[in-house]
Amino acid sequence: MATVQLEHVRKVYEGGFEAVHDFNLAIKEREFIVLVGPSGCGKSTTLRMIAGLEDITSGTVSIGGKVMNKVAPKDRDIAMVFQSYALYPHMTVFENMAFALKLRKLSKPAITDKVQRAAGVLGIVSELGKRPKQLSGGQRQRVALGRAIVREPQCFLFDEPLSNLDAKLRVEMRAEIKRLHLELGSTTVYVTHDQEEAITLGDRVVVMKDGYVQQCASALEIYRRPANRFVAGFLGTPPMNFFEGRVVDEGGRLWFDEGTGKLPVPARAAEALRARAAGGGSVVMGVRPEALATGGAAPGGATLAMKVWLVQPLGAKMDVYLQTERHPRIVAHVDASTEGAAGPAVGDTVLATVDMNRAHFFEPGDNGAALA
Repeated sequence: MATVQLEHVRKVYEGGFEAVHDFNLAIKEREFIVLVGPSGCGKSTTLRMIAGLEDITSGTVSIGGKVMNKVAPKDRDIAMVFQSYALYPHMTVFENMAFALKLRKLSKPAITDKVQRAAGVLGIVSELGKRPKQLSGGQRQRVALGRAIVREPQCFLFDEPLSNLDAKLRVEMRAEIKRLHLELGSTTVYVTHDQEEAITLGDRVVVMKDGYVQQCASALEIYRRPANRFVAGFLGTPPMNFFEGRVVDEGGRLWFDEGTGKLPVPARAAEALRARAAGGGSVVMGVRPEALATGGAAPGGATLAMKVWLVQPLGAKMDVYLQTERHPRIVAHVDASTEGAAGPAVGDTVLATVDMNRAHFFEPGDNGAALA
């Protein structure tokens, strides 16, 4: 397996639209990298530049230490798995998986051995004689994976491969792809718009927006320490709650003033926010739904009066939708077993406890940088 290096990569289309801005990333051998972001953020364009399916406007893409800018896709020693599977409908599963090996003029015994081994890994040995139309969506995706595996490439590229599957099958195939990555030790670049896929699959996650990299780190690092408000709101289900307000200094003690109540600023954030209090104080506080409670008290917490407008039971958990006069959509993701027999009801006014030790603070604006 090989390293993949992108240095100052840009993609500008005719008309001047810049889809990818100064993209820099060093991918280690055997690393699983996920590019994630909303539609139009440049993630698929970046993947296609690695594959050679898109020309690079400027910068360099290297695979295994070799610059690939002018190398044809077929000569880059990569394998790509698409959203659409891209299987030949007139060929059997065996023939689909063997096609690239035949083009390489491998012997029939070698081709059979490689296909059988890949089919065994994927659990589709019994399907080798079937045609794609006879297979389920999950089986077709396994065939597409098998076709990539038999080539034993330097790098695997995945372009939203699970988008066409139903929710249950997506979860199963996600685990399958991760298992294959660990088993094969492959260098993998994976594109998705699904933040849950990004968190569960990636060794590192690259969050993109409008062609720019917003943050690149482990999923846990991004979840715990998002670089800005966009990243904080993009990763996490339900997404992070945001409260616009200001920091006030009362006798040396800092408070976040939400407009309907005040919450104590934790000691870890006080130094970063003290100057803000002196300069007008406008900040955005971010709170994950699991750091909100509608019953009992949370460590280091404080309370705001909120009205319940929707309750969504999720078995052992439930999402309680709340609002204040200033913030109409706040979600608490709580343990149903701790909320009493009935739990909060629509129309109730509750004292929502905010675990301030888990609060984040950002500059104002949709893309405000993290303050603390």
